[in-house]
Amino acid sequence: MSEAVLAIVFAGPHVSIQDGGRPGFMRFGVPRSGPLDRQSFAAANLALGNRADAPAIEVSLGGLSLSCVSGTVSFAVAGGGFILDHAGGKRGSWTVATLRAGERLTIRPGYWGSWCYLAFAGALECPHWLGSAATHALSGLGGGNLKTGQTLTIAGAEVRDNREGDIPCPVSARPRHVARVTLGPQDRFFDAETLERFLAGPWKMTDAWDRMGVRLSGPAIRPEAALDMPSEPIVRGSVQVAGDGVPTLLLADHQTTGGYPKIATVLDSDLDALVQLRPRDRVRFVPVSAEEAVAVARTAAQGARIYRQTIAMPRGTAQV
Repeated sequence: MSEAVLAIVFAGPHVSIQDGGRPGFMRFGVPRSGPLDRQSFAAANLALGNRADAPAIEVSLGGLSLSCVSGTVSFAVAGGGFILDHAGGKRGSWTVATLRAGERLTIRPGYWGSWCYLAFAGALECPHWLGSAATHALSGLGGGNLKTGQTLTIAGAEVRDNREGDIPCPVSARPRHVARVTLGPQDRFFDAETLERFLAGPWKMTDAWDRMGVRLSGPAIRPEAALDMPSEPIVRGSVQVAGDGVPTLLLADHQTTGGYPKIATVLDSDLDALVQLRPRDRVRFVPVSAEEAVAVARTAAQGARIYRQTIAMPRGTAQV
């Protein structure tokens, strides 16, 4: 089996190895982790012919530069609208190409988006924790946060010529400035006027964010009751409000329990596009009922299934 060896010339902050995550451990206090933008992560893998949850690299606005020391391997990049410098030429993300010995691949921010994903046609060798390569950012457990000077090995590296070319970028992958929410489960801690302020906004993403969550800048929405609720399970997408009245949107590495009230929960189908917003971008929250949320989830799941099936097929393959 062939392999490709890559040297990390530069890795910005929050660049890490992720896979589909480690479900089933939250009851033990272990977050699921995995990619912040799950749809784009899956798209990069599927466009190469990999499993949707295979280990790949999550690239932040800090960027990433790799040099191919030996071997040849096809790769895919999907997610935000990043810019690729590859073998002396420039191209956009949402593409499949091949990296050869002596060539360099640099990924840097483009016009939109905060995260993109780099997948390889082969097995990215990396540590696993609890059966998963997903990196828990604070501990570094899992595949790990990438560092300048590190070397990566792609086992079973392949050139997949029938995969090369542009990957269709769905409209749903673009940054989402309007996010649908269901109110609660602790909206009882906020009076009617405060709930109106939350929904009216405007809110901005701040620089205070990482893989655990992002603090939002906007009107004060302090709870109107004593914060005496017991700690309880938390889900990805919860908008948690501390005593200072500042809301935090919880993301992939969120804590598993918490004792602050959650004023609302962002619909899971809106989260992937929401995390592509950049600091100081505006976002507004629109309430939907539980019944509407279920309908939205079903429609989104059907659309994602069709999209994944389409890009997973090699080019020139006709459906029978």
